[in-house]
Amino acid sequence: MTAPVLDDLDLDLVAALQRSPRAPLNVLGEALDTSPSTVGRRLTRLVDEGIVRVVGQVDWSLLSDTHPHHVWINTRPGRARAVAVALTQVPGAQFVATTAGRADVHLTVHSPSRSETAHLLTGTIAGIEGVLSTHSELVLRAVTKADQWRLDRLGPEQRSLLVADSDAAGDVHPSANIASLTPAELVVTRLLHRDGRIPASDVGRETGMSRSTAHRVVQSLLSRGIVQPRVEIEPGLVGFPLEVAVQLAVKPGDTTAVAQWCAEQPSARYVSVVAGTWSVVHQGVFRNEDDLAQFLERDLAELPGITGWGVSVVLEVLQRYFLRRVDGRVIGAPISSIPEPATPGRVVRESVAGSAHRLAGCPPPNTP
Repeated sequence: MTAPVLDDLDLDLVAALQRSPRAPLNVLGEALDTSPSTVGRRLTRLVDEGIVRVVGQVDWSLLSDTHPHHVWINTRPGRARAVAVALTQVPGAQFVATTAGRADVHLTVHSPSRSETAHLLTGTIAGIEGVLSTHSELVLRAVTKADQWRLDRLGPEQRSLLVADSDAAGDVHPSANIASLTPAELVVTRLLHRDGRIPASDVGRETGMSRSTAHRVVQSLLSRGIVQPRVEIEPGLVGFPLEVAVQLAVKPGDTTAVAQWCAEQPSARYVSVVAGTWSVVHQGVFRNEDDLAQFLERDLAELPGITGWGVSVVLEVLQRYFLRRVDGRVIGAPISSIPEPATPGRVVRESVAGSAHRLAGCPPPNTP
């Protein structure tokens, strides 16, 4: 399959969606100085061809009682891709890629529980045919995630139009978890995870809510930071074909400053502070080898606190944010560990009334 070619309007549309993933077509059209119908046709084509997908990024606290792990895997010669394919089936596999450098495969996994993480790291991965050794790093916190990575194509006026229309997203409350969501909110969270642009009318049809109630539930989940819409597109399709994971060893006391500096770099897609051999992992994208060389030889070299680094160069991405990739195209829906509601559909529909009352600041019906 040949790689898709995006023209300037396609790239501008991607850039606009990155800033306001749920912006209506008329707002996108105004920002890009074209008609809503043209924007609609372009977006439909990009989605249908698997080039772009808008999904809902769900907070870690709703996926598991633990944090993700970076896992670096060495394989027998010729077995790297087969191992990577097998890893895409592991529950909680967010990112799977074959790599060159310190390992043959890079896996980022967020298992549903601590016990499942332990089983995965000590048994499941080692049991895959072709695996020789593994090394893992616990992610303590993410300093920036891919939803914050932007194409720099829009002017100030365009950005202001999109910012004005964007859904406000807050920080997730520390106590937020699956148990804190009503059955109706959990259903809507799953719908937003699959389609970050799903309209309230479609949410209503899927859940039995009225359109107004569906709108309030969606806005509540977005404003509370439970779900944050993000654009999924392979960086190589928008001019950044070189992707790497740079593992940094940092002096004690300098980790926060180094991680923050990394997060502020244009290349940064996912920067995490980790516990293990390394201190910080910078997953970044570059236009070419010269840009990567400048980042390593000049930018990092001048940064205080760094005592060493390792580099893994991505060869092929098979899975990114729970979505399978084939030849740079998104295939299927996100595969994640967000649980199904434990209650039957009838109870979920009945819980809608409780959600609506809670959003209005009132107790649910029949509450003592």
